[in-house]
Amino acid sequence: QVQLVESGGEEVQPGGSLRLSCVASERTFGVYNMGWFRRTPGLEREFVAAIIRSGIRTYYAESVRGRFTISRDNAKNTLYLQMNSLKPEDTAIYYCGAHVRGTYDNSTSYDYWGQGTQVTVSS
Repeated sequence: QVQLVESGGEEVQPGGSLRLSCVASERTFGVYNMGWFRRTPGLEREFVAAIIRSGIRTYYAESVRGRFTISRDNAKNTLYLQMNSLKPEDTAIYYCGAHVRGTYDNSTSYDYWGQGTQVTVSS
C-alpha cells in the first residue's frame, strides 16, 4: 500500500496562488506516474495534471494550462501543484494519485489516492 497525503489547500481570493503538496511514504515513489484530480460535490472527478516517473514530461487539462504547474521531487517522495491566477471555478477538493500503467487523464487508471485537500477560491 502506497500512502499519499495532500496538503496546502485553503481559501484564497480570485487571482491568488497556492502550492499543493502530496507526500508519499514510499521509498519507491520514483516508479510511479503521478497525477492531480479535483472533485466538486455532485460532479465527476476531473483530471487536472499529470507527470511521468522521471518528471521530464507533464500533461495538463485545457482549463488549467498556463496557470498550473505540476512537478515532483523523487528524492523527497513529494509531488507538487503550483496554482496561479486562481478562479472561482477552481474550487474543489484536490486529490493526488499514483499509477504504474494506464491513461494519465483517466481516474480509473490510478492505483492509489490521497484523502484530498480543500481549495476554495472566493471573494
